[in-house]
Amino acid sequence: MGRRSRDNGPQDYTREAKSEATVPPHSGGGHHMHLPRFNHNGHEVTKGIQPNGESGRKGIHPFKFLQICMRSSSKVSAAVNVLWPVVPIAIALHFARPEWHLAIFITNYIAMVPAANLVGFAGQELARKLPVAVGVILEVTLGSVVEIVLFMVLLKTGGESNVPVIRAAILGSILANLLLCLGFCFTVGGMKRENQAFHDAISETGSGLMLVAGMGLVLPTVFANALNSRTDLPEGFASEQAVKISRAVAIVLLIAFMVYMFFQSKSHDSLFAEIFEADEHMDADRHKDLAKDKLTLTECIIALVIALACVSLIAIFLVLEIPFMVEERHVKDAFIGLILIPLVEKFAEHLTAIDEAWDNQMNFALAHVLGASIQTAFLNTPLVVLVGWGLNIGMDMHFEIFDAVALILAILVVGSFLRDGKSNYLEGTLCILVYVIIAVCAFFYPDPAGHGGASEAEH
Repeated sequence: MGRRSRDNGPQDYTREAKSEATVPPHSGGGHHMHLPRFNHNGHEVTKGIQPNGESGRKGIHPFKFLQICMRSSSKVSAAVNVLWPVVPIAIALHFARPEWHLAIFITNYIAMVPAANLVGFAGQELARKLPVAVGVILEVTLGSVVEIVLFMVLLKTGGESNVPVIRAAILGSILANLLLCLGFCFTVGGMKRENQAFHDAISETGSGLMLVAGMGLVLPTVFANALNSRTDLPEGFASEQAVKISRAVAIVLLIAFMVYMFFQSKSHDSLFAEIFEADEHMDADRHKDLAKDKLTLTECIIALVIALACVSLIAIFLVLEIPFMVEERHVKDAFIGLILIPLVEKFAEHLTAIDEAWDNQMNFALAHVLGASIQTAFLNTPLVVLVGWGLNIGMDMHFEIFDAVALILAILVVGSFLRDGKSNYLEGTLCILVYVIIAVCAFFYPDPAGHGGASEAEH
């Protein structure tokens, strides 16, 4: 299950003489002639492209493009691509049989998997061509695109009625990353090794940021519930204040996210680059992975455009069927938002991280898991709150107490497992089981009064 590699040092080249060399000046001149750089496959490196991202081709070659995309980044990702025929079926069903609500929901839910997988793979291919720290940030950001699209579609199509689902999906996304995905990373990696080690800079920075994120996300909930318990305040006062507090917190979280981006990509980029480059050498299949055919820059962009177009359409069709699932099929809002939506929106990110853990690249795996959670908390959540503000929708961070407590406990559990800088399959299994407990509770958690299945039960 080999993955990408992005190292730029001379140790990566099979032809030492071809790595950026200089011809001594001629006796009559003072100019130096620089020979071109070559990567593992003997491809001349294009200016501005990292050696391990060089494809040796330019433009687009349709057959080669399809072959590389279907191969994907690992055997599991390649297996997911067999679901691509479901994508046109899901889109066609929406237009041809709009009354088949359940079939449309199921097919679009399945179709999101290969589409999100292509977003992840194209992002990996594009990240190969960039400096290592910037590449990791790009991969995580592209992994969040599916989530942002879903949040915005939910907000635009349903307005106030979809706010409970969005709030549940925000925390559900973080829980899926921290417990389910990280749990599988620890478990899969622990199947081949007694323990796996990771760098303090990755684990401590990530767990510290998640504690701050938990505080930022949960405090508006605590604030609103504290006001609700007061009898001296007018009706609706707590809700109005919760919206104002949420918008202020959203701006603060965005500032924190920009500081974090500067920290990782600018001021401390050399530290993260060294950690990731060292991690590359932990992969036993590294040289096989380096020898694989790669997409050109043009093909990366085309793949991303196709994948994002499919994801956007599928997200719209999926979201439009949520009222039917809640009101007719009596699936709880909490279960859809906290479990179902996060599982599919983060599928590509989860496959990437689990594959890295299998290859003993735990720093990469942690960077993707924690990085995705950080982006959800510090970027995606503030964005949806501020967009709701612009649309005059009362999108706030007044989460259900159950969701908020589950988030804080999950952050504490994961933080305790990261503290020693090592992981094993026991810790991974425990994380997965904690997620299962939350999923069971969410399945039976009743909808708010007058909404979804709750309104049906009242009549």
